Amino acid sequence: MSFLSGVCDRASKLGARVAFGEAGDQRVLDAAMRLEKEGVAAPILVIDPADEAGSAKARKSGLECVDPSSDPRAPALAAALLQSRAKHGMTADEAARLSHDPLAFATWLVKTGAADASVGGAVRTTRELMHFALWLIGPAKGIRTVSSAFYMVVPPFRDALTANNPSLSSDVPRAQSEGEVLTFTDCSVVPNPDASQLADIAMAAAAARRRIVGDEPRVALLSYSTRGSGGEGGSIATVQAAVALLKQRAPKLAVDGEMQADSALIADVAARKAPGSTVAGRANVLVFPNLDAGNIAYKLTERLAHAQAIGPILQGLAMPVSDLSRGADTDAIFHVAALTLLQSARFHTSGDQAP
Repeated sequence: MSFLSGVCDRASKLGARVAFGEAGDQRVLDAAMRLEKEGVAAPILVIDPADEAGSAKARKSGLECVDPSSDPRAPALAAALLQSRAKHGMTADEAARLSHDPLAFATWLVKTGAADASVGGAVRTTRELMHFALWLIGPAKGIRTVSSAFYMVVPPFRDALTANNPSLSSDVPRAQSEGEVLTFTDCSVVPNPDASQLADIAMAAAAARRRIVGDEPRVALLSYSTRGSGGEGGSIATVQAAVALLKQRAPKLAVDGEMQADSALIADVAARKAPGSTVAGRANVLVFPNLDAGNIAYKLTERLAHAQAIGPILQGLAMPVSDLSRGADTDAIFHVAALTLLQSARFHTSGDQAP
């Protein structure tokens, strides 16, 4: 079974509900209908009363529709927005207006437990979606930085590289025939993370991977340097400081750095550059030093290695909300929704998020 088939199969057993705040978009509507048809999740379409044509399409779908302009839960949302943002200048009138915003209302459904996750960003901007997520839900316990990850389904590469050196094979995770899943983080949210933010990103990525992929994270903090080979100071020092913080904050997490990408992924390179590391050559979570590196890397991997990039998946929130690329197609929206549902704490034991 492929990774995405497995994700959908696991999601279908949850009895979960996912809210969409852009129900008037045909791609979103088609993805929601597919989720319902294939039994992956029960969609909730939050309609925009100002979009008459889109609202009519959503209602005609037969899926559950919610109109925030007339829903009795809107005043509670307005009160929550005002409480969160009054000290930043939000007025009662503005909070009341935003309580009818479909994207805000979809987030509120997650906050109140009426939905297990929400997915948006096919039409609206990341900035708008992130505002509502941070104002209404906020970061998970122990996390101060909300970030993102792409789940990259890459062609098998570890087996091919160890085929001529069988002695390495037992030390390298065996790639499945359809490929391997790597976590790339952060690729779309935090431009220039400091050491504390990098540590947050790594911890959030590890927790999300456990829930989404279901394996044990092995986290490599990447750099142009491995174990000081590039000198001292600058970004190298930032990554080294982040690793030190991680070892304090999450002592059971398998993490190492700073290291170059080949050291993180290839066992024979790791044996030369980072001997004795429990992560080098075996990493499945790659933490990039900044947004430039992460975004460039995932796009190059997608295009040159013919990898499948699923995401971005927001991580580090107390409850799952995911952002979409505005270029996302129906298939991408469908799969992001399924992955996002797997992050819901309702379906996991209370201690499983700690790295």
